[in-house]
Amino acid sequence: QVQLVESGGGLVQVGGSLRLSCTASRNIFTLNTMGWYRQAPGKQRELVAGFTSGGSTNYADSVKGRFTLSRDSAANTMYLQMDSLKPEDTAVYYCHAQVQIKATWDYWGQGTQVTVSS
Repeated sequence: QVQLVESGGGLVQVGGSLRLSCTASRNIFTLNTMGWYRQAPGKQRELVAGFTSGGSTNYADSVKGRFTLSRDSAANTMYLQMDSLKPEDTAVYYCHAQVQIKATWDYWGQGTQVTVSS
């Protein structure tokens, strides 16, 4: 089992920055994948950025060049640095982790609200 605790959301003006953190209850390198999703009102949850099982990163086209994913294994924490924020980035951001042990298990954080005001 994996518990994920997010922090760092808030209200920011257009062009501003925020950094989200997600701390896992276990060594993050034991996770198959780890990433950030977001869900805006009336829309489906979408992948924002994530680490693949091979350790590489991928980003949604809409955030490439503005968002940066990183992790600190000693702290079991993943970060999402969000710069040049736009109103369309407004959403609840969820940390996600996947574990593969005989079966695939998906875990989600509680979500953190990011609001970008124009």
